[in-house]
Parts: sequence; structure tokens; C-alpha cells
Amino acid sequence: MSKPFLFSRLSRSRISRTFIATVSLTLASCSTVFSYLPIYTLEIQQGNIVDQNMVDQLRPGMNKRQVLYIMGSPMLVDAFHKNRWDYIYSDKPKEDEDKVQKEISLFFENDQIVGVRGDMKPSAVPVIKPSLETTVDVPKRDLDETIWDDIVDLFNYGDDASTTDPENLKPETDAADPQ
Repeated sequence: MSKPFLFSRLSRSRISRTFIATVSLTLASCSTVFSYLPIYTLEIQQGNIVDQNMVDQLRPGMNKRQVLYIMGSPMLVDAFHKNRWDYIYSDKPKEDEDKVQKEISLFFENDQIVGVRGDMKPSAVPVIKPSLETTVDVPKRDLDETIWDDIVDLFNYGDDASTTDPENLKPETDAADPQ
């Protein structure tokens, strides 16, 4: 039995070397093509967003509920240190920019804040956060007539007022005819 022409001229090692070289070049060319394509990467913020305005509102003597309102729930509440709340914020905006990480720890005694440690410190002057809510004055509505009354008035246009008056809608009974 004779071997096929391809295998008679090439040895197995030469075939395997050719195959490996072809696969390697194919994969290498794909990686260079993919490196120039604009691939969307999602910006993921990790932890609580902590900014200086939030930290400026913290004052000694605030209870845990007030701190929760200002800062939100803590990222970490240690089981061994119940009186310590840790807020950690991490963000890497783009590939070219460095990772931003902020940490702040709040310490409590008798459910009141007694200390702050971390990357940001509260200001010495009390800060009152301006309210972003606005009050809208709604004009008074005339609630005497309903929409149903308006619809009924459209169909009763031209009728006399006696048919729409509830007193006149009672069935008429004849006093001389007892039933």
C-alpha cells in the first residue's frame, strides 16, 4: 500500500512544526488586531461614595441613626468591634488614570460618635447642608363639581333645571291614589 503524496515528502515532525507555526501566527495576529479595537470597559465604583461634604457634616455627639442618614450604611461593621464603622470607596475611572481609594473609620461610644480617622477629616466649622428640595404651591381646586357632573351637564344641555335637581328626581306620588 502506498502512502499519500503529502506524507511521503514531509515527515511528521515537519508537519507538526508547520501546524504550530500557523496556529501561533494566527493567534498573534488576532491579539494585535484586538488590541487596537476600542473595547468598552464598564466603570465600576466599589463601596460607599464618600466625599468631603458628607464628612464635614459629622459632629461629635451624633447618634448612629444621624450618621446613617448622612453617610449611608457602612461598608464594614466588624463583629469584634461593634463601635467602629468603616467606609471604603474605590474607583478606577479609566485605564490611563490611577485608582482612587478613600477610607474613613468612625468610632462610637454609647451610640454617639466620638472619633473619625481616615483620608478625610471633618471641618472645624459646623456645616449645614443646604436643602435641594423645593416647595411648590399648588393652586386651590374647585371641588364642588366633579368631572361626572360636567359630563352630565353636556348631555343635559338645554334641559330645564328641574330634571337635574335631585329634589325633583323623586318619583311623583298622587296623594288621592293610595297604593
